[in-house]
Amino acid sequence: MSEPMISDHSEVDNDHENETPETDQDDNILGEYEDDTEEIELSHLRIKDLSSLDLARFQNLKKLCFRQNLITKIEGFETMTNLEDLDLYDNRISYIENLEMLKNLTSLDLSYNKIKVIENLDELTCLKNLYFVQNKITIIQNLDSLVNLFNLELGGNRIRVIENLDMLVNLEQLWLGKNKITELQNMENLRNLKILSIQSNRLTQIKGLEGLINLEEIYLSHNGINELEGFENNMKLRVIDISNNNIKKIENISHLENLEEFWASNNYISDFEELSSQLSHLKKLTTVYFEGNPLQKEHQSLYRLKVKTYLPQLIQIDAT
Repeated sequence: MSEPMISDHSEVDNDHENETPETDQDDNILGEYEDDTEEIELSHLRIKDLSSLDLARFQNLKKLCFRQNLITKIEGFETMTNLEDLDLYDNRISYIENLEMLKNLTSLDLSYNKIKVIENLDELTCLKNLYFVQNKITIIQNLDSLVNLFNLELGGNRIRVIENLDMLVNLEQLWLGKNKITELQNMENLRNLKILSIQSNRLTQIKGLEGLINLEEIYLSHNGINELEGFENNMKLRVIDISNNNIKKIENISHLENLEEFWASNNYISDFEELSSQLSHLKKLTTVYFEGNPLQKEHQSLYRLKVKTYLPQLIQIDAT
């Protein structure tokens, strides 16, 4: 399994400088599409104004993509009541507005824009996937009506507190990487959560996971965590990533019988005996990453052999 990104939305060429010159908007850009079209993709065309496109004629449209344009305002979607997927990734949008008629929308992507406030989503109760990667959001709010939400991506914002998620009882994936979060909290109601990614934040402790009884994957790399702890109730965990932290000991995970992958690169782990006491009996464990720890740096010639001796069930050690 390759190392995860903050989310699959986290890499994009966000530079418009070298694109083709801006063109005038007219009906020709949609001229090839029949009125009963169900899917339209207009990416990388330097479109600025949606109101000039006469979108109203596409009553049967289900999927609409305007990735990597210059759009500043959400508008023109009022009659698209059958729309299920709206993609406005990488534009210049500052406000969430004019979406209340899209009651069948299941996926909304507003990543890589200039949004500061989550708002005006109350009517979109069918939403399952909501993407706000790389905006300017400071507060998680106004999501209470989105009870069917499955995947929420808020990576690359300015969030300091995990809050206002109590009503998202069907949420299975929560992506919060590259924010300013200092504490794992307010997730007691997320009992269906399977993936939690909170890489590159300001955590110093692992706690607040007690209610996440169905959690399968947790990504905590690039924080300031000092101790491996807090997984007492997370018996379904398959993947733990605590790379690039300040952890000195492997401890408190010997009960995780479903663990398959344990990533702990670039910490301060030095004792091979901890591999035996904490990991040797975990029969499903196939992959570990320990490179960048004293047990690897100080025993380079024997490192892999010793790890394999203590953990014979392994298939992969580090990147090879």
